[in-house]
Amino acid sequence: MLLFRWLVMLLLLAAAVCFAFYAGTGRVHYKRLGFIVLKWTLIAASLFFAVLIAERVF
Repeated sequence: MLLFRWLVMLLLLAAAVCFAFYAGTGRVHYKRLGFIVLKWTLIAASLFFAVLIAERVF
């Protein structure tokens, strides 16, 4: 559980850094990378909540 929390927080931080680099430099590469990281963040968060729900059900 703690691992998923840290993973989600670190992925959110990485996405924020990528978007900040995009805002600072204007390079589209950082925006694209930020969206990829954000996608994986949402997947990790979904798995985290699925584990929470599974714990409550079983």
